[in-house]
Amino acid sequence: MSWLRDSLRDFWERGDKLLLCLCLAASGYGLVLIYSATRYLSYNRDRSVMLQAVGILLGVMVYILLSSVDLEFFTEKTWKLLLLFNIGFNLLVRTPLGVEVGGNRNWVRFPGLPMNIQPAEITKLTFILLFAYQCSKLQEKGISKPSSVIQLAAHAGLMAGLIVVVSGDKGMPLVYLFLFAAMCWCAGVKLRWYVLAAAIGTAGIALVWPRISGQYWAQRITVVIDHITGNEATLANQTQGVGWQQTRSILAIGSGGLWGQGYMQGIQTQSPYETSLNARSTDEIFAVCGEELGMVGCVFIILLLTAIIARCVWVARRAPSPMTALTAMGYAGMLLFQSVLNIGMCLYVLPIVGLTLPFFSYGGSSIITMFAAMGVVSSIKTRSLPSWLKDRSVI
Repeated sequence: MSWLRDSLRDFWERGDKLLLCLCLAASGYGLVLIYSATRYLSYNRDRSVMLQAVGILLGVMVYILLSSVDLEFFTEKTWKLLLLFNIGFNLLVRTPLGVEVGGNRNWVRFPGLPMNIQPAEITKLTFILLFAYQCSKLQEKGISKPSSVIQLAAHAGLMAGLIVVVSGDKGMPLVYLFLFAAMCWCAGVKLRWYVLAAAIGTAGIALVWPRISGQYWAQRITVVIDHITGNEATLANQTQGVGWQQTRSILAIGSGGLWGQGYMQGIQTQSPYETSLNARSTDEIFAVCGEELGMVGCVFIILLLTAIIARCVWVARRAPSPMTALTAMGYAGMLLFQSVLNIGMCLYVLPIVGLTLPFFSYGGSSIITMFAAMGVVSSIKTRSLPSWLKDRSVI
């Protein structure tokens, strides 16, 4: 157990305790909301709360352990194994271990574990490590060269495409593609490549949209556009069809007002009927907060997430190398993108993509992944540049 004592001592001396406190505040707040969001269940109502609490405890342990890891040395020595892990772990969903939840086969169930694991959630961490390592190596050769951009796009495209093919999930690949775009920008890829990508993407969507517009996932996009523009011709689809879940969500938030209806007093949150809020403890935890704790409670969620993201950026600004700086920025981007998408979904301004709210939504693999990501950021902080070298940071 000497390694554990050494890790604890190292963390206490140099680890990012402020970041850990922010993560604990966010996850603790989320645990309170999950408790209320599961009171309507007639059986196993405490199971989600207990599993989330265990996930938080394990997450803290992972955070402390990762705080003492030499990130650059680890990635340089194991990048090939990490790449194989990213591919192989996602392929597990096509084996007998794979489990279908919500129409997507994006979970695996290991015998003996009390919770399902989402491989794409776990491999986000190692993808960011590998992508930051790849960017730092290509910076030496010229990261805006066509060959460099093609290599980066191939890496991101491989992971995003793999997830779509093996699981059918179209929400998680968006996170990978956003990370690709954000980290490339931080690494110094020129604006012209983004303009070119936007032009190609727009042309591609225009060509294929007539063929796919009738599919369910495409209707998730059009129903949001119709809602924002006030298209009354599709009002029934907005309130009863594809947009039903978001309609219930925005009604819950709106009914909460400034202070909310009261903790464990929300009409939809505590309703025993499935016609109320759907994914109350996961995708729509923000709506639960809005109904029971009002705008004040929602603002507190946003402030906590903003503080965690800002801390990651602060660490990136003082990172000792381009790779570690890009890694911290990658995790900040991951939190930002998932938070905006989830909150935008609940406010009916962005389509449903099946992404949880970081630190707040129920999910064992999700909460452990978030703490692990922040543990890596803490590791970067322990090796930050001294004050007289801060102006040499890359990001």
